[in-house]
Order: sequence, then structure tokens, then C-alpha cells
Amino acid sequence: MNTVFAIANQKGGVGKTTTAINLAASFAANDFPVLVIDCDPQGNATTGLGVSKDPNRPGIYDLLLGETSPAQAIVGTEFEGLSLITADKNLVGANLELVGVPNREFRLRERIAQIRNTYRFILIDCPPALDLLTLNALVAADAVVVPIQCEFFALEGISELMDTIDRIRDGIQHPLRVEGILLTMFDDRTNLTRQVAADLKEFFRDQVFRTVIPRSIRLAEAPSFGKPILAYDPRSRGAESYIKLAKEILEHEQRRTSASQSSR
Repeated sequence: MNTVFAIANQKGGVGKTTTAINLAASFAANDFPVLVIDCDPQGNATTGLGVSKDPNRPGIYDLLLGETSPAQAIVGTEFEGLSLITADKNLVGANLELVGVPNREFRLRERIAQIRNTYRFILIDCPPALDLLTLNALVAADAVVVPIQCEFFALEGISELMDTIDRIRDGIQHPLRVEGILLTMFDDRTNLTRQVAADLKEFFRDQVFRTVIPRSIRLAEAPSFGKPILAYDPRSRGAESYIKLAKEILEHEQRRTSASQSSR
């Protein structure tokens, strides 16, 4: 069994890349082989995992628009069990170049089909936009993790993503599920944080993860050293939170497996 997660929210600055890097590292720390695919032209997941951006090295752009195979595009990281497909400045033009490509929204799904069974988890870090790169990630994914910062416009932004997910389900009959909504940069000392969290839980109920990611200086520092928080400061609250998130997702998978077995 393997699972592809898209880490998506069209709003920027909500912790998508932080979640992709650190959730992947938490899975890898549990001895699962994990691949991160950096689908953001900013390439933050690439540098956050300590890999330099090299336009001459095959990456996600070459995978989507060239003849590069996944095996040629995958690079290792310093974190054991965690591999990466990089992004660099070439990806900036991908949205325009994909427009004329046949079955353009299926490119990533088709490309990674041959390596899916190599990894227990594949995490796709999406750009902060509902564009063709994000659409490719959602079509390639089994489930979506939606990081969301507890701020005033949080509910407004997430509704557009949910509409896109519904259109993918209906338009191409792809059973994309919402794995969960993840509250990030959480500071329960503020009334706004508590109110937004309450609103999200009232609206989305069980779709909101129990685990929350705290506002943390150590978590913010780690990417500048090219390390997941588990390598940078494994005893920090941020590291503890992402380990809890990984366990919560594994619990979800166990419940789904048990439910499907009992329904046979």
C-alpha cells in the first residue's frame, strides 16, 4: 500500500513547504521510504531539504515537459529514507508550456505511476496558486493535506480549494479525498487563533486534524540550514507536532483498511 499526498492551499505563507518537508521526515523516521516532489517554482522544499537548485540537473520541469524519467530526476537527501524531485527556475514557465500539452492535467500522475510502488509515501509540495501545477498534483494525489493559518481570511481561502477538489472528483471521476485540514502557526494565546480554530472545526468537523503545528522559531529556522526539524532540533515542539501528525495520518489509514476489510 502506498499513498500520494498533495500539500495544497492557494494562499501563500500557510506552512505548505514546512509541512511537506517535516511530515515527510517524520514518515522517513518511521522507516518508510518517502519521496518529496517540489512542484513550486520557488523551490523552497528543495533548499529546505539541503539540495541546491541546479537548472542543469533534471527535476520536476524535465519530468513534466521533457523525456526525463522519474528515476533520472530523483536525488537523495541527507535525511535517511527521504528522496526528492527538485524544482528550479525552469519551472516558472511550466504553466504556460503545459497549456498546449495533450492530457495536461494528467502529466504528473502518468510520470510517477512507474515509481509509486517504490515509496510508501509521496508528498507533493504545491505552489500557492490554483494553477496547472497544482491541478497536476491534485490529479496525481490520493489525498490532500490542507495547511491553514488561523487568520481572518482562512475560511474564505479554503472554500476555493474545496471547490477545485469537488470539480476534480466530478469532472474526471478521481476519488480525491481530503486527508485533513492542518492548523499551522498556532498560538492559542490569541483570541483570533482560538476563534478561527473553532470556526474551522465547526464547519469541517472531523476533517480538521487533532494535531496542530505551533508557531515556532526553531521550525522557521530549520529550512535555512537545509534540514527538517527532526534533524535540526528533534526535541523541539515543532518536531514533536509533526511526529504526532504522521501518527495521526497512519491511524487514519489503519481505520480505512479495517473498514474496507470489514465491508467485504
